[in-house]
Amino acid sequence: MALLKRIFDFYLHGSIHVALAVYALVRMTFHFFHIDYNQPMALFAFFGTIVGYNFVKYDEMVRAKKLKMTAERKAIVALSFVSFLATAYCFFQLERQTQIVSVAFLGLTMLYTLPVFPKIGNARNWAGVKIYIVAFCWAGITLFLPIINADLPLSQDVWLKFCQRFLLVIILILIFEIIDLKHDDLSLQTVPQKLGVEKTKLLNLFLLVPFYCLEFFKSDFQMVQLWINLVLIIVIALFTLFASPKRSEYYTLFWVESVPVFWWVLVLFFG
Repeated sequence: MALLKRIFDFYLHGSIHVALAVYALVRMTFHFFHIDYNQPMALFAFFGTIVGYNFVKYDEMVRAKKLKMTAERKAIVALSFVSFLATAYCFFQLERQTQIVSVAFLGLTMLYTLPVFPKIGNARNWAGVKIYIVAFCWAGITLFLPIINADLPLSQDVWLKFCQRFLLVIILILIFEIIDLKHDDLSLQTVPQKLGVEKTKLLNLFLLVPFYCLEFFKSDFQMVQLWINLVLIIVIALFTLFASPKRSEYYTLFWVESVPVFWWVLVLFFG
C-alpha cells in the first residue's frame, strides 16, 4: 500500500493528473468542432502542462533555496525533462501560426512565475490577478490552439466555448482557494480571504448558471449536451458545497481536477 501511495502522490505532484485534464479539454475541442484527432496538438498540451505546472510549482522554491531534493522530487525533475523534450518535439509538428500563439502563452506562464518586475514580483503574487491568468491560459491552450492549428475561424461558437472554459476554470480554482485558505499568504487576497468561505461558495454556485446557459447560444445547439452539462454542474456544485479548508489536498488535486476528464467521458459516451 505504501508503494501505491508513493506512485499516486508522484502522479499528482508530478502534474500528470492536471495534464490529463488539459488533454481531455483538447479532445473535447476536437469533438465539438469536428476536428480530426491531431496527436502532436494533444500531446503538446499534455506534456507542456507537465512542464509548465512543475516549473511554476518548484521554480520559486529552487530560487529561494527551500527545496529539499527528495526521491519524489528527483523523479519529478526527470519527468519534467522528458516532458520538455516531448513538448519540443510536438511543437515542431504544429502549424506555424499555432507555434506563434503557443509562444505567447509561454510568455504568460513566464510572467506568472518569474519576477519580471523586481519591485512587484511575479504575477502569481499580484493580488486578484492569478485566477484570471490561469483561467485564460487553460481556455486558450485547450481551445484556441487546436482551432488555430486546424485553420478554423474564431467563430461565435469558439468564443462562447472560450467563455465557458474560462468560467469552468474560475469555478474550479475557487474550490482550490477554499481548500488552500489555511496555507495561502494573506497578501494574495484570494476570493475566500476577501469574501469568506460561505460567500465564495455562493459565488461559485452563481457562476455555474452562466456556465450552463452559454450552451443555449451555440449555433449547433444540442439537447444532449444540456443534459451532460447539467450532470456536470451538479457534480461541481457538490464539490463546492463540501469544500472546506479542513479537506485534504487529494480533494482538489485528484477529485476536483478530475472534473474535465469526467466531462470528456460524459461527452464520449453520450455526446
